Amino acid sequence: MPKTQGRMGRNLVAAVVAAGLLGACASGTGGTRAAENEVPLVLTTFTVIADMARQVGGDAVRVDSITKVGAEIHGYEPTPSDLRSAASADLILDNGLGLERWFEDFVATLDVPHVVLSDGVEPINISAGDYEGLPNPHAWMSPIAGQTYVDNIVDALSELVPDAAELFHANGAAYNAELQALADVLAGTVAELPADHRVLVSCEGAFSYLARDIGLTEAYLWPVNSDTQGTPQQIRATIELVRDRDVPAVFCETTVNDASQQQVARESGAEFVGDLYVDSLSATDGPVPSYLDLLRYDVDLIAEGLNG
Repeated sequence: MPKTQGRMGRNLVAAVVAAGLLGACASGTGGTRAAENEVPLVLTTFTVIADMARQVGGDAVRVDSITKVGAEIHGYEPTPSDLRSAASADLILDNGLGLERWFEDFVATLDVPHVVLSDGVEPINISAGDYEGLPNPHAWMSPIAGQTYVDNIVDALSELVPDAAELFHANGAAYNAELQALADVLAGTVAELPADHRVLVSCEGAFSYLARDIGLTEAYLWPVNSDTQGTPQQIRATIELVRDRDVPAVFCETTVNDASQQQVARESGAEFVGDLYVDSLSATDGPVPSYLDLLRYDVDLIAEGLNG
């Protein structure tokens, strides 16, 4: 997983949060909670779960994401501005499963309610490499597992704003119905592929939950994003797999360099079809402005490539 902040990073976190809290006390407003006549602020760690929280919360909460569109979530380092925003939030939502280890020290310094959205998802452990035995953190990439995220958001928001609990439960039920319908469509799309082409080869192992739930076999260059772009051994093993399985296309993620996967395509004879969205939505005028759009886009691109 991404490296935890060092001592200097922890000191920065503590200093910034302390300054923010002192400033709040000096203003006399309390600072770390919304005033009674204000809409509560819900802060998330990345844009995908921010969209999920907005769908459930409607106008009863304000939702913002620490990382912005296009950011790589694993190695992100919070800025002083991020830390001040979080100190004034009413609720923080993160993914868990080791995704945001840069955030662990930060959360520990805050007196803000904190909910892990992957709680209740059956984890898939990484089977090889430096992270063998650790849970794959990308559970939101399955619309089945995503329904657990929605349930956790409903519960968290209902505790935060009890008067709006009925709204949150209704929105959550409707949203989960959409996710289940999408899961059924995605599984049908994969079922139409030639059986020997149902192999998804990506840069990062971000599709384990999606692959499990809609009938794909997963392969990847590295299990979790890191500072490296694929070792020679990882690249060679992936080239051999693609050749042996006669995989027609390979993919990468939008937030990482695709040079290694381009090499796999050249040397294996597969086509590099394009980039998949995982850790970030696009801008509102882009191809994946919402979580549902992200899932549809990715599976359509995968199906296009694997159809040859």
